[in-house]
Amino acid sequence: MSRIISVVNQKGGVGKTTTSINLGAFLAHMGKSVLLVDLDPQANASAGLGINHKELEFGIYHCLIGEVRMPEIIRNTSIQGYRVAPSTPDLAGASVELVNADRREFRLADALDEVKHGYDYILIDCPPSLGMLTINGLIASDEVLIPVQAEYYALEGLGQLMNTIKLVKEHIKPELKILGTALTMYDKRNKLSTEVMHELYKFFPDKIFRSVIPRAVRLAEAPSFGQSILEYDPRSKASSAYHRLAKEIAETQRWE
Repeated sequence: MSRIISVVNQKGGVGKTTTSINLGAFLAHMGKSVLLVDLDPQANASAGLGINHKELEFGIYHCLIGEVRMPEIIRNTSIQGYRVAPSTPDLAGASVELVNADRREFRLADALDEVKHGYDYILIDCPPSLGMLTINGLIASDEVLIPVQAEYYALEGLGQLMNTIKLVKEHIKPELKILGTALTMYDKRNKLSTEVMHELYKFFPDKIFRSVIPRAVRLAEAPSFGQSILEYDPRSKASSAYHRLAKEIAETQRWE
């Protein structure tokens, strides 16, 4: 059985896509079969794995509207065992187009049913919003990973996200679990980063991964080369941090 994990935070710029890309890379490096689903219309996860989404005929949008099947859009990455279901610019209109569609909240879950048996992990990079695409991501998932930036206002909006997850569990998918939170862009020299970490422990006392992702120039550079940090700078602190996070997740049973 595959573990399907949605990476979610409606606040932009928190390292959500960076976490999705690099967590998948290190899980694959550990010998797991991994599929990354780029559910963000910005298609940053696709570009960050070396895929030019503007040249694609079909992407995840076309699966959601039923035009093609999931196996038709999946592409290999440069890492063995790591594949991606890319986004295309068309995805921006999906929320509107799905409003009156049958099983609109289950479109991604239905599309993944055909391929999930072939992967150990399926990671869903959700957009920075709590709209129809993110709801699709949550319903398709078994677990939710929440990246939280070590910055001022980092916890802003987490209450709304937790409420959305609660509503999905109460009304649609009671088995949905919170896998945990991962602190990103952490700078140990910055007093504010330490304060945010302490506040996060108050918010999620038993669901914070020990692996903390540092703020790093090399980590920010890697996507412009279409590479994960594993390929771009495997000896960097950021690379080590994501490797540790991947191992933690692989070793962690659901905490809830």
